[in-house]
Amino acid sequence: MLIDSHCHLDRVDLSPYQNDFSEFMRETREAGVDHMLCVSIDLESYPAMLDLVLPYEDISVSAGVHPNDFDRREPDVEALLELASHPRNVAIGETGLDFFRSEGDLEWQRQRFRVHIQAAREAGKPLIIHTRDAREETLQIMREEQAEQAGGVLHCFTENWEMASAALDMGFYISFSGIVTFKNAQELRDVAARVPLDRMLIETDSPYLAPTPYRGKPNEPKYVRRVAETIAELRGMEVSDLANQTAQNFQRLFSTPLK
Repeated sequence: MLIDSHCHLDRVDLSPYQNDFSEFMRETREAGVDHMLCVSIDLESYPAMLDLVLPYEDISVSAGVHPNDFDRREPDVEALLELASHPRNVAIGETGLDFFRSEGDLEWQRQRFRVHIQAAREAGKPLIIHTRDAREETLQIMREEQAEQAGGVLHCFTENWEMASAALDMGFYISFSGIVTFKNAQELRDVAARVPLDRMLIETDSPYLAPTPYRGKPNEPKYVRRVAETIAELRGMEVSDLANQTAQNFQRLFSTPLK
């Protein structure tokens, strides 16, 4: 069983599929992808995203606002809880800190992250955390807001083993994207070889960050197989075993009986 634990299906380029989402889904399923988690990055596009995927039982959703999204509707705990109450919703996020793309006073990012953690704790649903160039502050806020009570995943992980270990100690999972296939990502590949198998997820982050050999092209959920193949090779195991273990981890973390 192969699961893409993090993608943005409302942003995927459908032109190769005659701009037909049902055709895209047909080919994705034929490629062996059994389930996808379509992740929210802002509140304005959430209703359209939900409408797009709702007819497909093999797609779950999350509710949240990306740390790089600004000058639009700011989330509060009540709004996130309302969205999280939908039966297809399995998580809060993506949320977190990103100091790579943002400049100036970033207190708004920190406060937004805290709001998401509070909502996840109240909803009893896991967090999907994005972190870039903010290792210490991400972990600090997670500890201060008792994020371990909600649990969750550090998605599209690009940090070092020390951060991965700290997140694992708080009960979080680590998710690897197509970046792990890049030749210049040896430190990340070393982390992928060390993370306990029962705490690992795989993802595409489609339509971004396509894996080798599709680098530079639009990413798609069917390329999650390349992530699985790379990590399986790093760990000296069968791809099917890696895929099945990460699928079990997904079901456990997101309390999702898969269709």
